Parts: sequence; structure tokens; C-alpha cells
Amino acid sequence: MAKYSVAAVLCVLASNGAAFAPPTSRPCRTISSIPNLQQSTRAAAVDTEPATTTKSSTEPSIQRPQDSAAVPPSGKREKILKEPNLWEYNFGLQDPGLTLPHGIKPRVTAPEKYELTEDQIRTLEEDGVVHIKGVFDAEWVEYLRAATGHQVSNPHFWAFAGTASKLYDYIQRNIWQTNKAFADFYYHSAMGHVLAQCGRTDEIRVSTDLLMVNPNKGFKWHQDNQNGPITWDEGIRFWITMDETPAEYGAPVYLKGSHFNNAVDEQAVFVDIEGEGLEDYKDQLLEFRTMPGDMLIWHPRTIHKVDGPSDGIWTSYRRVLGGTVAKAGSLYHDKRGTGGVLSDLGRHGLEDGNKLSSAFFPIVYPRFDKGEAVDRDNGSVGRDPRDIMSKLSGLAGKASGEKFSSFFKVLGSQAK
Repeated sequence: MAKYSVAAVLCVLASNGAAFAPPTSRPCRTISSIPNLQQSTRAAAVDTEPATTTKSSTEPSIQRPQDSAAVPPSGKREKILKEPNLWEYNFGLQDPGLTLPHGIKPRVTAPEKYELTEDQIRTLEEDGVVHIKGVFDAEWVEYLRAATGHQVSNPHFWAFAGTASKLYDYIQRNIWQTNKAFADFYYHSAMGHVLAQCGRTDEIRVSTDLLMVNPNKGFKWHQDNQNGPITWDEGIRFWITMDETPAEYGAPVYLKGSHFNNAVDEQAVFVDIEGEGLEDYKDQLLEFRTMPGDMLIWHPRTIHKVDGPSDGIWTSYRRVLGGTVAKAGSLYHDKRGTGGVLSDLGRHGLEDGNKLSSAFFPIVYPRFDKGEAVDRDNGSVGRDPRDIMSKLSGLAGKASGEKFSSFFKVLGSQAK
């Protein structure tokens, strides 16, 4: 029977969830947003009035960070972000105290909107992934960067295992639960509207999310099974990028149409693309060099990877807010005994088959719920030690060991 240490389990608990791919694949077709419909630059209407969308014919002016930091006099490459010391970790709720863009009033202004084309939506449905350029303007990008900067400067305990494991320079699941700035982003930005259009649904809830900074050596070919307590078809994966992708590495790569495959077990994480049943997909590589304010959106089953630098040292930032949202009608699926339980460790009281309606999985479209926001703000929403022990107890055994083994096969750099 495969055996894994407590540290290894905590590593998966804190960080298993998303990362992607290489620079050697050919570029894919990416679809920009409507030519004359750029990101919203004006706040939505207050309270129950409909949100507004601003049209513009010019690209947003976003300050691009350097591709890499200057090499120090010693000639040795150095990480741009250092691992926190043990005593620097924080507990409980955190609030960076940031002002929202566009005059938005926290917990009052309706979410912004951003219209997609039918072609963009069909691309997601047919290819399993779509790149939407420039969803968020310079103000939103700087807001997310400031929220991320505050977070890495004040690391939370829930990031300890993932960061200490060296998988990322910083990674934290369910960041919205502890950091108010990210909750406000979900409540007021156009993210929910974009994802609702992608899923052809009238409701979007956050199932689970991740703040990811620099994936060190990257991840090999895999599919996402840390999507919270929902099925593949109930969920939509997303990435919101804050930085320009380096030219040499870090560009996500997907196998076009691989969400239609029937060869990969739903519990598997690692995917051998040379395996039987993937012949039609393995050479269909789609690579995306994302820029600040872009969104990548994909089906949870779409196979993908990301390469980090060969030495695992990021000399520039690659900050991403990502995760999985649930569409209208999603049910709660108790995933005890599987690796999927690691993205559902809250004491929410939902039982298998219940409607996914809880402050632990907050609605963000068509509008956030003030009661759910209050529950989040008073600390009622979060991970619970009792639930963690109860749910992790089902992971003992050979089958679960094999699932963890599949996860650890994903780790690597410059993967073929």
C-alpha cells in the first residue's frame, strides 16, 4: 500500500489544484473580446439597478512588469519572492483595506459586466479552453496586485503547507475566505458575468479558488480534480492573470478537445498523453501567453500543463487568481474517500445531493448575497479542524494512496 507523510498530505491539501504549461508548443488561436467592447471602466449601478458596461476603442494602459529581474553581480539567479519564516504566518481574517476601482462601494454596488461573443463561448465548448483578453482594466489589475502583495507580505497559515513544499513561491486555497480584498473582487468585478456566459447559466457560485504566485518547476500533463464538491460538468475553471507570461516558460498549454476524452479516470490527476484513447488529442497543443487582465477559462477535464524555469527560480512575478465556479443547479457531492475532498474542508452542513447553496460557496452572479457576505465577514465561513479530520480520515487505504501517487507524478519541470 502506498504511504505518504502528513507533510505530503498537507502539501496536497493546501496546494493541489491548478497550474499549467510549456513554451515549446505552437501558439493556438485566441479570441479577443469584441473589438469595440473593452473592459468596464465605470462602476456598475448601485443596489438593484442594472450594472453598466463601458465601450472603448482603445486598449487599456497597463504597466507591464519586467520579464525578469536583473541578475545580481554574483551572476547567480535569485528568487524574486522569498519563503516566509515560520513566525511570519498569520491566522484568522485579513483585510488589506484597499479601495475598489471605478468608485465601487463595497457590498453595495452591483457587479460589473463584460459581454462575450457567441464565438468565444463556442470556442470554450468545442476546444475545452478559451482565452479572453483584457477583461480587467489597469485599475483592477493594480487592485489584484496590491491584494496579492499584501497577502504574500502577511502570509496566512493556510498557505504554509503549499509554500513550504516548494510547489509555489506562495499558494493559498480559498483565499476569499480569509482575505476581504479577494471576496470584494468576486462580489463586484465582471468575473461572474463572464463565467455565466461561458456556462450558459444564470447563476455562478465560487466552488473553490487559489491564489498562486510562481509555480516553481511547474506541473506535468494533468486534469483538475480539486474543483470543490461538484462534478466536472457542473464546474468551470478560470485563471485571472496579473502579469505578462515570460517568453521562455510559464505559458499554459492545453490539449484541444481533450475534455471529450473517455480514457482518463475521473480520479486521476497525472495524465500520460501517450496512453490509449488520447491519440486524437496529444498533438493538438494550444499555448497561451497571457497578459495582465486576461482570463483563461476551461472545462475541468481539459488536459493541460505548465513548465516553470528549469532551476525552479522565478526572477519575475507570475501572479494568478484561479479556481472553479459552479453553475446553476449544481448539487453538493460528498467526495470523502477521494482526493477531491481536499478542496471541501469547511463545516457547512451540506449533505450529499443537497443543492449547492451556502455561504461556503458564495453566489457572485447575478449578484452577491449580503447575508453570505456577512457570514464571511464574521468568520463563520472557513476550514474547521473537526471537518478536516473527519473528511481526511476517508483517505486512508490503497486506493487513496494511488490517487496521491497520481498527484505527485504531476510535479516537474519542462515536462514533455
